[in-house]
Amino acid sequence: MIPINRPMIGEEEIQAVIKVLRSGILTEKSGCGPFASKFEKAFADYVGSKYAISLNNGTSALHAALIAAGVRPKDEVIVPSFTFVATAEVVVLAGARPVFVDIDPKTYCMNPEEAKNVINRRTKAMIPVHLYGHPCDMNPLIECAREHGIVVIEDAAQAHGAEYKGKKAGVLGDLACFSFYATKNMTTGEGGMITTNNEELTEKVRLIRSHGEKKPYETVMIGHNYRLPEIEAAIGIVQLGRLPKFLEARRKNATFLVKELLSVESLQMPMEHDECKHSWYLFTVRLKESNSKIRNKMVKKLREEHVGAAVYYPIPIHKMPYYKLLGKVNLPETEEAAQQVISLPVHPAIQEVELDHIVSAVKKVVASLAIN
Repeated sequence: MIPINRPMIGEEEIQAVIKVLRSGILTEKSGCGPFASKFEKAFADYVGSKYAISLNNGTSALHAALIAAGVRPKDEVIVPSFTFVATAEVVVLAGARPVFVDIDPKTYCMNPEEAKNVINRRTKAMIPVHLYGHPCDMNPLIECAREHGIVVIEDAAQAHGAEYKGKKAGVLGDLACFSFYATKNMTTGEGGMITTNNEELTEKVRLIRSHGEKKPYETVMIGHNYRLPEIEAAIGIVQLGRLPKFLEARRKNATFLVKELLSVESLQMPMEHDECKHSWYLFTVRLKESNSKIRNKMVKKLREEHVGAAVYYPIPIHKMPYYKLLGKVNLPETEEAAQQVISLPVHPAIQEVELDHIVSAVKKVVASLAIN
């Protein structure tokens, strides 16, 4: 089976872990051990932000960002429904209400016009998601947010190295949140990072990361244990150094797949806006026919052909049992995309012969299902 994603771990990462173990420092109460500090500086330099704060995972990063931004009960936060559940989950954990908006059907990212339409006096923040690695159209969102005093938090969990108008994801909003989960463009196993240019927000996140303590056993604000262990930070330092080559390989693989599958009329290829740079976390094609049953059959048959196809995301968040309790919402583009999208392997470990097999398998399955 050609997996949908695969972590690229080598001897350098292994030696980095051994170095941490031999040092005897596995974590620090402040959340900023020597490896974590080095990782933060390197990541801030890579993204182009003044500050970077490491955390134990991407969900923690989103939650901490909301608390630092002052999101409180009865506030509302604008989010897309076509994304991983964590984007909305953290809003609920902060005591606020997620307000779901529709997507741009080409990029699958939050539609700025839809976001503008739901702003009211209770709106405190918005979380645009750079889905699949393609940046959201940020300028209109930023402009609108500034007009209404709204905090913009980028969900960049899938967008390491992505760019929008010459700037990397991570410096486009007030804060940005990254994930280093095992399948991401770079990994620490589990892990997260917040980037920002705001010193006040940085200090708040640092407090939140370690129980809100300004001094040992002196809590000044609500917090949690969101510290990144030293082993994960050490892996992250190595992975960050390898990230440019990972991205280059992903782009090369994506370019090949687009070229070879463009002739399959029943499929819509992923796109990349002229002023954007896709990080190709996922290579997502789309059936032009809106039929989840056919899509699911295609995924099943591709897996039978040893291609690890997957669906991100088959159920929009607003359709999930818990979030349905928040009330009905009309998101036609989101619901249609959820019935049509299929992601194919594009990760750096894929060999040329495997790329050829993916293309052949897709064409074979489309023909066998007589998809129009």
